[in-house]
Amino acid sequence: MQREKAKERIILGIDPGTVVMGYGVVKQTGQKISLLSLGVVKMGHLDDQGLKLQRIFKKTMALIQEYQPDCVALEAPFYGKNIQVMLKLGRAQGVAMAAALSVDIPIFEYAPRKIKQSVTGNGSASKEQVAAMLKTILQFKETPEFLDATDGLAVAVCHAFQQNNGLEKKSYSGWEAFVKDNQRRLS
Repeated sequence: MQREKAKERIILGIDPGTVVMGYGVVKQTGQKISLLSLGVVKMGHLDDQGLKLQRIFKKTMALIQEYQPDCVALEAPFYGKNIQVMLKLGRAQGVAMAAALSVDIPIFEYAPRKIKQSVTGNGSASKEQVAAMLKTILQFKETPEFLDATDGLAVAVCHAFQQNNGLEKKSYSGWEAFVKDNQRRLS
C-alpha cells in the first residue's frame, strides 16, 4: 500500500479514549509533513462500553477508507493508578489496532512522553504546548475544540519524525506477528 512516489506516505495518528478519541492524518513527502485532517470522535453520550468500542472501530475503519493510510500510529495507554481507566483505554487502543490490522495496515505504538518529546522537545509538555507546536510545524491556525484532536495529530507527527531519525518503532502486519512478538505481554 506504500505510495508510488519515493518517500511519500499517509499516516493516521490516534489518541484512543472512551469518552473522546482524537485523530490526525498527515501526508509525509520526504522531510515535509502536511496536515490532511484532524478531529475527534465523541462517545460521552454512550453509556454502554461495547457501543463505545464499536464506535471506535467503525470510525477508525471510516478514516482508513477515506484517507487510505500507509500506517496507523497510536498512543500507548499510560501507566496510572486507576486500573479501570487503564483497562478501558487499553480496550480502546486494541479496537483501533484491530481495525487497522483487519485491513493489513501496519501499526506503531508510542508512549505519551515519547510523543511530547518528539513534537515539542519536552516529554513533560502540556496538551496546550503540544497543540501550539503542531500549529507551527504544520502551519494551521484554528484551535480544535478538544485537545484530543491535536493529541491524535501529535502521534502521527511523532511517527513521521521517528522514521526521519531512523528510530522507527516495530510494526506489525497482522495479529499473528503482534502476538508472536508480544508473548510475555499476553500471558
